[in-house]
Amino acid sequence: MRVYISADMEGVAGVTAWEQVETIGGAEYARSQKLMTAEVNAAIRGAMEAGATSVTVNDAHGRMRNLLPEDLHLGAQLISGTPKKLGMMEGIDRGFTVACFIGYHARAGSPGVLAHTYSDVVHRLEVNGQEMGELGLNALLAGYFGVPVVLVSGDQVLASEARKMLEGVEAIIVKEAINYHAARSLPPRLAREKIRQGVARALSKKSYQPLAVPAKATVTIKFTDPARAAAAAILPRSQCPDAVTVTYTGADYLEAYQAARSLIALAKSS
Repeated sequence: MRVYISADMEGVAGVTAWEQVETIGGAEYARSQKLMTAEVNAAIRGAMEAGATSVTVNDAHGRMRNLLPEDLHLGAQLISGTPKKLGMMEGIDRGFTVACFIGYHARAGSPGVLAHTYSDVVHRLEVNGQEMGELGLNALLAGYFGVPVVLVSGDQVLASEARKMLEGVEAIIVKEAINYHAARSLPPRLAREKIRQGVARALSKKSYQPLAVPAKATVTIKFTDPARAAAAAILPRSQCPDAVTVTYTGADYLEAYQAARSLIALAKSS
């Protein structure tokens, strides 16, 4: 059984502020690296206990050099650094049995802790008319490769988002969002134990199915201002239905996913 783990930072227990997750200049960033690494290690332990023969971890936050390789569980291999063609899902392929998302956060505009979708330049993102955040985009990409997402961890808003999209998913709540910058969090050691148990439990089930992926996918991104949208619209084949919105239709979901990442990168450059 091959297990894929995509690890973000904003959804980790104890994290509530950008100063904790900013890779450059974040006053509390080093501490958050340790918290993130410990939650990922808990997921790896759960996978190994459930019989995983291989675990691949993709560092999926910011510049994607957050996890401490010297502290990572010996049972896993780590993908880190950027740029990566598949970003938060680098390394995913049809050979994986299941995927887990650790330390994830809710989508932009939701009441979750540090809720956003890839960047603060994105106001709203849709795939074929359905609003979603990083969780949804990445779960669909896992589905494209035939891999079911069996567990997510983060706050209760992220958990609700996951349960609406992923039938039967194990959603581990490590903190309760009070607002964008406040949460009632489990002690980190308890959060890790819940993650370990959740992964082991999820992997023991045999009923998971990959998320159904549309044959064609249109990504619609509403940016925070016209300048961002104008920069994004440089991407060939993109369209602008209004001053702040850019759309792109891919021949398949993989193309649409990569286009979404390109649109956001262009918007951030303006």
